[in-house]
Amino acid sequence: MSEDMQGESNDFDRPPAFFPYDEDGLDERTPEDFGELVEVQVEAVFAAQAGDQIQRFVLLTDGERKLPIVIGPFEATAITLVLEGQTPDRPMTHDLVRNILERLETSIEKVVIDDLWGNTYYAKIWLQQGDQEMEIDSRPSDAIALAVRFDAPIYVAEGILDRASQ
Repeated sequence: MSEDMQGESNDFDRPPAFFPYDEDGLDERTPEDFGELVEVQVEAVFAAQAGDQIQRFVLLTDGERKLPIVIGPFEATAITLVLEGQTPDRPMTHDLVRNILERLETSIEKVVIDDLWGNTYYAKIWLQQGDQEMEIDSRPSDAIALAVRFDAPIYVAEGILDRASQ
């Protein structure tokens, strides 16, 4: 261990800083239970002009309700390429992750979007390696980009779909 790391504690039980904390390091919100999970499909990836900026969305649907999620341009491209059956000349980041997971004999069992705070959705990727199951926190856009590469089901909590359809 390097000398500058000695004496520092690594708390791997605490989520990284993208989760909201108060000054005392305590979670300042109680996660809401958004109910049962509903399987959805990626209906489309689209862009909309908002002033001088372009916003990109992935549209998920359960057949009746629709959930648009704002995503970045790279994730939009990563999802669109797979949906259109195109293969880039060189692997994109999500292809690299797929290749690594496959080499490690790990599959993506499902992707779950089950939390919403403010206007931010939170997702989890469920991995399976042998008889071990792992849950990994993820941005929904990255989770969806990986799910379409593994042909894994995508689930959204019922309450999140209901809120989006209002």
